[in-house]
Amino acid sequence: MWPDLKRSRVGAGRFRGLRCLHTHLAGESLTQDDLADLALLRLDLMAAIDVRSDGLPGLVRAAHLLPVDAASRDADKEQNGMWVFLEPCAPSQLDTDFLDLIESLEEELARARHIRSQTDNRDRAILVSVTTDSASVAEESIEELSELARSAGVVVLDRIIQRRPKLDPRSLVGRGKLDEIIIRSLQLGVDVIVFDQNLSPAQARAINEATDLKIIDRTQLILDIFAQRAQSREGKIQVELAQLKYMLPRLTGSGTEMSRLMGGIGGRGPGETKLEVDRRRVRDRIHHLERQIEQIRTSRRVQRTRRERRDVPVISIVGYTNAGKSTLLNALTASSVTAEDRMFATLDPTSRRLRLPRDREVIINDTVGFIRDLPPDLITAFRATLEEMEGSDLLLHLADASSPQLEGHIASVEKILEDLGLASIPRLLVFNKIDLLSEDELSGLRSANDAVAVSALDRSTLVRLVERTGDMLTLAMAEKNTPVGRERAEQTIDAR
Repeated sequence: MWPDLKRSRVGAGRFRGLRCLHTHLAGESLTQDDLADLALLRLDLMAAIDVRSDGLPGLVRAAHLLPVDAASRDADKEQNGMWVFLEPCAPSQLDTDFLDLIESLEEELARARHIRSQTDNRDRAILVSVTTDSASVAEESIEELSELARSAGVVVLDRIIQRRPKLDPRSLVGRGKLDEIIIRSLQLGVDVIVFDQNLSPAQARAINEATDLKIIDRTQLILDIFAQRAQSREGKIQVELAQLKYMLPRLTGSGTEMSRLMGGIGGRGPGETKLEVDRRRVRDRIHHLERQIEQIRTSRRVQRTRRERRDVPVISIVGYTNAGKSTLLNALTASSVTAEDRMFATLDPTSRRLRLPRDREVIINDTVGFIRDLPPDLITAFRATLEEMEGSDLLLHLADASSPQLEGHIASVEKILEDLGLASIPRLLVFNKIDLLSEDELSGLRSANDAVAVSALDRSTLVRLVERTGDMLTLAMAEKNTPVGRERAEQTIDAR
């Protein structure tokens, strides 16, 4: 059994300062467990001495880790490329200067890590996706995770996809694969391992027990992006609430050593543990934030009531993240809302006035982007913002026509709208970024869908969108008032 090595010498650019010497009774080579311990414990050397039948030592078999420079990081991902085996020899013939060997290896480790600029404080990550689906589905999923990582300011050094018949309930990937991922992370100098799947509290604990690296899952990555983007007080409250709800079941402690002892008769045992105090404080904070969210919801309901009294129609732009919603809002209303080519660039909802043909004035909202498997805690926390769409008279479903996952993105948005109870609101499908399509792709897109195709960067393509929006809004408002009004509106539109 290994003793506790946590206090032993170890650092990002050096080994632990310990060598492991043990015996093999059957003359076998270093086992996979030996090599895994060598990497995971960052030992200077792993050596096995054969024991002969007469009790005397046989050959010594040894291996050490192999530092990887930036040029070869992607060239060799095989486990055999992570260590170097020394030539087996008798103990009396060992002439290697181990101190000199380890010092030269640590110099290589330090050089490999100095490739990172001193001013670059971004985390380095390996992305891991475990799936029971096809390889193409897994590739699409981890590609989206890469985009999320880029939006969060994370540098992706490697991507690992594992296909399994069934997900491992303890560590998601299985013990052997987890060791391989950790070894690869140590070899590349990774700070974070990002899992594409959401980890249960038990799985997160099991993986954290195996490594000191930071472990986050897809939900944590999205919450981190939202925390970076939140600018308004409302947005910050909603993000903090989502983070606390995610964190609460994952708070862990260990026994009475964390307890706060009480004094006096009957109070000499362990008192309330620090873990219990932390959980109580988190619950109190959650209740406080939920009350603030309820106040925001009440305020929004009052605003919606005022708009309804003034009979001002409301249009909301919805769609998958990075579909170009903010860019479209800027083009339609000559605004300057922040728009970037990355996921969740806009978090706080924005409302602007827009004048449609026939002097009709409407309010158009830019909403937070949707994503596949939107975290439930995020939906709950952003309920006040998402409720803004409930009062909409028309939804513009914006989709990125240039995306290879176009159909999947449309289906994900439709599912989220249905889950939010917004499926009954009239909506117009709008394909954006047609400037990135060929003529054949564009004609096929128009013929296959009853939609409008635009480029938010080219205002001349928005004329048809404005006309269709005005027509659909006329029908929606007429139907909202009386069925007879809708019939007259349809006749007017047909005649025009």
